[in-house]
Amino acid sequence: MLRLRIQRATWPRPALILTDTPRPDCPQCDGDGGIEEDYGDNETGEYAGTHWYACTCWNETRRWLLLPLPGLPRRLRRRRRDADPWAPGGYSDEPPF
Repeated sequence: MLRLRIQRATWPRPALILTDTPRPDCPQCDGDGGIEEDYGDNETGEYAGTHWYACTCWNETRRWLLLPLPGLPRRLRRRRRDADPWAPGGYSDEPPF
């Protein structure tokens, strides 16, 4: 059975998508959707990282596009403010006098 939810995606373009969620009463992953496994270095035995294994109670790739969202026009996109410290919204380390 599918447990659907709406999410906002940003790649490859902004959109609302319908996606599957993990089963909340799954005995293997406890509703997290996967199992984390820490592992250590063979020589020193110290922590070296974590493996994450997806659970079989859901499918991460099962998603459907609901509504593409419009992008901002070029003139409304944020510009880099650090190039000109006196631009509106910018800052400066100089004293005001």
